[in-house]
Amino acid sequence: IGLFLPLFHSLIRTAKSGTAEPIRVVVTGAAGQIAYSLLYSIAKGDVFGKDQPIILVLLDIPPMLPVLDGVVMELQDCALPLLREVIPTDKVEVGFKDIDAAILVGSMPRKEGMERKDLLKANVAIFKTQGAALDKYAKKTVKVLVVGNPANTNCLIASKSAPSIPKENFSCLTRLDHNRASSQVAMRCGVSSDKVKNVIIWGNHSSTQYPDVHHAKVNVHGTETPAYDAVKDETWLRGDFISTVQLRGAAVIKARKLSSAMSAAKAICDHMRDIWFGTKEGEFISMGVYATGNSYGIPEDLIYSFPVEIKNKTWKMVDGLPINDFSRAKMDATAAELVEERDTALDFLSQ
Repeated sequence: IGLFLPLFHSLIRTAKSGTAEPIRVVVTGAAGQIAYSLLYSIAKGDVFGKDQPIILVLLDIPPMLPVLDGVVMELQDCALPLLREVIPTDKVEVGFKDIDAAILVGSMPRKEGMERKDLLKANVAIFKTQGAALDKYAKKTVKVLVVGNPANTNCLIASKSAPSIPKENFSCLTRLDHNRASSQVAMRCGVSSDKVKNVIIWGNHSSTQYPDVHHAKVNVHGTETPAYDAVKDETWLRGDFISTVQLRGAAVIKARKLSSAMSAAKAICDHMRDIWFGTKEGEFISMGVYATGNSYGIPEDLIYSFPVEIKNKTWKMVDGLPINDFSRAKMDATAAELVEERDTALDFLSQ
């Protein structure tokens, strides 16, 4: 019977993918370079499952439509069995219609000489429009991931502009920072990155974020060891480790003359796959979510990165982790930046 099991499983899979209803996934900024690294993984089944057919909706601004046509051709040329349809568009009513998952990558990038305030103003306009379109056209069960920066505040604006969609359905990407932190610890300990778990990114996806390894574990020769004991270098963990993770995006831009795309796309896949399929038992990951009801004294009306566990497509904050004075100061500093961003953005929103 053992010989027939693989055959049996493949028949079950075929039956499943034959019958499973396609889900509709929209990616905004779809002609950009993060999307270029991301779309193949989604269409191939790395995110929503190997048996889940997909309709990909690619949304971008009108000048990018010719580029989008090229992306559509390439997706067609990948000949991916799960990809049922690709819809390029510059219209939100097409882009967000009956959507199951929305990955909002497109945003106004910071141009030279641009004040942060101007950047916020431009992005408030974009995410107000997209939030309203989600509210009007998307499924109420839609899971929305905001990637475009400033991601936390853009996510807050989108959610506030979509009052009929539960606030818990909105999150922003800090998984890239989380992965960066895990990888730094793994390299330092000479282990592979899957041997590191439960690092935390607190706060804003900006240079004030706080990568925290006080609760992280490293599997060294089969034994789970607290990260501080595994690394054995407190000075590094409280100094260069933190600044390396905080400034990694800028370091990549300096080296590549382009922002992180491959690693951002990978983090988006990790984030969405965990929402869809849940986190492993005893592990938590970082994502920007509503701070409402948190046990860490973070102001409520913010999208702030916390440690979360996910089950049945629902995240739950990991509560009650002990916080020392060093961590407290860093967590409060990034919260203060988010409060300031939020207040500026809400001023623009009400105009």
